[in-house]
Amino acid sequence: MIPARGGSKGIPLKNLQKVAGVSLLARAINAAKSSPSIDRVIVSTDHEGIAAEALRTGAEVSHRPAEIAGDTATSESALIHTLSTLDEDYDITVFMQCTSPFIDSASVENAVRAVEDDEADVVFSAVEDHSFLWRIDEDRAVAVGHEAAYRPRRQDRAKHYNETGAFYVMRTAGLLKHEHRFFGRIGIEEVPPEHAREIDDMSDLSLVRAIASTQETAQVIDVDALVTDFDGVHTDDGAYVDEDGNEQVRVHRGDGMGISRLVRAGVPVMILSKERNPVVTRRAEKLNVDVAQGIDSKAHILSAWIESNGLDPARVAYVGNDINDLEAFDVVGWPIAVADAHPKVLAAARVVLDRPGGRGAVREVCDLIPIPAEATGPLHAPTLTPVSAAEATPPRHATGHPSTFPDRQPSIQQQQPLLTDHAAKPRANRKQVS
Repeated sequence: MIPARGGSKGIPLKNLQKVAGVSLLARAINAAKSSPSIDRVIVSTDHEGIAAEALRTGAEVSHRPAEIAGDTATSESALIHTLSTLDEDYDITVFMQCTSPFIDSASVENAVRAVEDDEADVVFSAVEDHSFLWRIDEDRAVAVGHEAAYRPRRQDRAKHYNETGAFYVMRTAGLLKHEHRFFGRIGIEEVPPEHAREIDDMSDLSLVRAIASTQETAQVIDVDALVTDFDGVHTDDGAYVDEDGNEQVRVHRGDGMGISRLVRAGVPVMILSKERNPVVTRRAEKLNVDVAQGIDSKAHILSAWIESNGLDPARVAYVGNDINDLEAFDVVGWPIAVADAHPKVLAAARVVLDRPGGRGAVREVCDLIPIPAEATGPLHAPTLTPVSAAEATPPRHATGHPSTFPDRQPSIQQQQPLLTDHAAKPRANRKQVS
């Protein structure tokens, strides 16, 4: 069970904050689901957004009453309330907290086994701690748990442990009887320091994001669609400018091969660019993919494109490099940064690529997207379908997909933004062939 209130003081909606592109709540749920001994994962919450995220990630939801959802409510009250609503009885209850983003399912499994094998009634996660603790007593520092005048070497001191707060495994009957997480025989599941990070304030969150961006590398990006920025992703973010002000950019041929693989498999692909430049249109036309440029709100256009293609946002990847891509990161389940992206983008990304923009980054992400061999087929000739700004979303009285006008070919200057469909053909749904 994962208690997750909506009323966090230090960080608003802390449980929905993302680390490496995955919300803290989803990270806890995924860790629980990865433990073989855990049969059910239930999130106790008072917030509809948290409930929706829990359901999306595959957990059940227990709606917490207001009287146990305030700042003074204990986690135990949420656990006991949830247990009272279940249609089954369970011998062991696992209590996990979203504020620990690096929960190792193997450690959780070890703790469950210890309780299951009657080695303890409660097992909690802790990290070895060699700190000398002090407290202030009447304006003077007083040693806690050690002699101030005696400084033994680390190897000569008895082991001390610091509770991480990540997980607690308890006999359910003991929890209900004592109404507290600690009772009976208490054991410790020691975790490494890198798994002991806990988020209380924004500085903790920033540090954890920085750590995750360097530690977590995807072997597979299991998505149904790919969207990329152009400048800094397909290019190195530079440009050649002649004496007349005409610009040229350098692209990577390998990127084209990677995109071609996805397009042949029927995977929807779009280039989404804030800048408006004919070279973007020509590149999208060559790659046979959709393009939207001259975009002020990437999140709005991206959401509309996802909806018009009938996609699940959680199964869409977006590749970016700069801070104007952060709003698009919030829309998709797989925010991805090129290797030389802005530090804030690197911290917000679920995956950081090994290659920089314009140097094979697009090819790298394409190769990480699994495509069955039988899903590939011949490319169709591109169909150009410009859409004006007013046509980018349906009229208020209409339903269905945004309108398109294939007979009308306005110039780039007339379009705000320019949305061009270079892949207007039947597309295979990867969920049906994967």
